[in-house]
Amino acid sequence: MILRQTRLHILHKPQDLGKEATTGVSLHCHTEHSKEMLDFVPHYAAKLPIIAYFWKKERERYLQREGKAPDFSTAYWSPPMTAQEVYNIEKRQINEAGLEAITSISDHDSIDANLLINEHTANEQAPISLEWTVPFSYGFFHVGVHNLPKDRAVELTKTLLDYTFNEENQSAEKLNELFLMLNALPEVLIVLNHPLWDIEIVGKEKHAHLLKNFLKEHGRWIHALEINGFRKWSENKAVIEMAEALGYPIVTGGDRHGCKPNTVLNLTNAKTFSEFTEEIRVDKRSEVVLMPEYKQPLHSRQLQSFGEILKHYPEFSEGRQKWFDRVHYDIGDGHGLRKLSVHWTYGGPTWLRWAVWTLGVSGSSRLRPLFRYAVKREDRVPQDASQTKFEIPDLQEIARCLAAEQAPAS
Repeated sequence: MILRQTRLHILHKPQDLGKEATTGVSLHCHTEHSKEMLDFVPHYAAKLPIIAYFWKKERERYLQREGKAPDFSTAYWSPPMTAQEVYNIEKRQINEAGLEAITSISDHDSIDANLLINEHTANEQAPISLEWTVPFSYGFFHVGVHNLPKDRAVELTKTLLDYTFNEENQSAEKLNELFLMLNALPEVLIVLNHPLWDIEIVGKEKHAHLLKNFLKEHGRWIHALEINGFRKWSENKAVIEMAEALGYPIVTGGDRHGCKPNTVLNLTNAKTFSEFTEEIRVDKRSEVVLMPEYKQPLHSRQLQSFGEILKHYPEFSEGRQKWFDRVHYDIGDGHGLRKLSVHWTYGGPTWLRWAVWTLGVSGSSRLRPLFRYAVKREDRVPQDASQTKFEIPDLQEIARCLAAEQAPAS
């Protein structure tokens, strides 16, 4: 079927995209300024083969010693690359595809990277953006807020984060006020990132219920849904189908945390991000491309990214070279969050160092062919977007809510 809102390209080898558009837009990149929460560690550590055994032993020792289980609720890690390095890598990939480049870095709840880049790069090509954590009911969503006005970016970010981190501020009314505030800025683009990902780890059904309610209450403020470079094809396909059912255009977000460029891009003839925003918000149309790297097995790419995140970088500045320089944890000694390197000289227990090494090896490109055999049929990236069968779901309940309270386009 032909998509109404979005034109989708699927590349299986590098090609000159200058025939399709003049500009490539890379959204959703993370730098060393992004604080990535570690509250998922107990959930996944208990499920991974071999690691689960050592994790259980370590947890029991900690419980006996401290009288409580390890608390990861405030712990976080940060990606290895600087803001300028991420920007340069994204720009290079886009330029090599025959396009002018716009890159919107969106770190978690931070615009520090964008402000640094704007010291040397025009705001039109490097907008000030963030991935805003939006608490909602028993979960939360990640919302890409792109292209904040430069003269108000710090003030607006503080207002958004006051909602995120202050429970007393959190209500449906307040959230609507904030979305209304952002929507009143015609150059700002609001994207619901990876909407189908159960990032809260509450279960597929509970997340679907949460998403349904979020869209019914606040969906009128969302300008586009994201298909994500680090989510499987079947999930991204379902997001495209949801977007078509609800009248949203699609944008791509690479969600890179390591050293490789985003595997998905947006195409446009716009020369500035504000013009690109108008295409999405007002014209409600988009053109997106899955780069050849996207079709590589997701688990292999994830492990490759983990390997880059956990790698030792001797050329980095002191205090950022080792992976445990980039992880912060509160051990409960009264000093609050501190780098693990304050406590560990060599990277923690032997079993953990072994696990880190194993992750690095598993992400090697030499092992990638092995992962291809494990890719489910529905997750294989199709050869041709025009031949892909999209099935539009029945989302009339949400659609009626959106139609009843449609936000103004600008």
